[in-house]
Amino acid sequence: MDEKRTVRASKNLSRILRHDPGSVGLALDAAGWVGVQELLAALARQGRPLTRAELDHVVATNNKRRFAFSEDGRSIRASQGHTVEVDLGLPATAPPAVLYHGTTTRYLDAILHEGLRPMSRQDVHLSADTETAVRVGSRHGRPVVLIVDAAAMAAAGHEFRVSANGVWLTDAVPPEYLRPTPASGRV
Repeated sequence: MDEKRTVRASKNLSRILRHDPGSVGLALDAAGWVGVQELLAALARQGRPLTRAELDHVVATNNKRRFAFSEDGRSIRASQGHTVEVDLGLPATAPPAVLYHGTTTRYLDAILHEGLRPMSRQDVHLSADTETAVRVGSRHGRPVVLIVDAAAMAAAGHEFRVSANGVWLTDAVPPEYLRPTPASGRV
């Protein structure tokens, strides 16, 4: 499977498994899972057929590890980022002392005033390292990395979960737990 087809398939899977399973006649279960055979049949009906080997390749090579197979390999789901209601069943987990969020300069003032909200997603996404946060922020403009005082949030009763691909999730981050990194020029 060439790189271009892999990327196209990954984007299509993200759209279906995170945002719009109904667009191909699928319904996710309460935990976000759908049968692999059902998915492959739906993709074929959509005119974007994938073999099981190609699906395995997309899942294995996705640099963000966006997708996961069930233990028996018969179901698949997105690891996080859903705009459709699912319960990933992730247990509350003690976070590291500091987490990071990548954004762009155009959103910085609003975030520092209002905090981080999930917007159309179910959760706010945070990373354990600045490199990932920079990459996320770079997708939409000049990146800014925010430091999240996760230890203080957890002490105040905020809950954190970590997805299968290492993305930290929380309901929201109030502004008092945020500060820009020194590189942003707004410390």
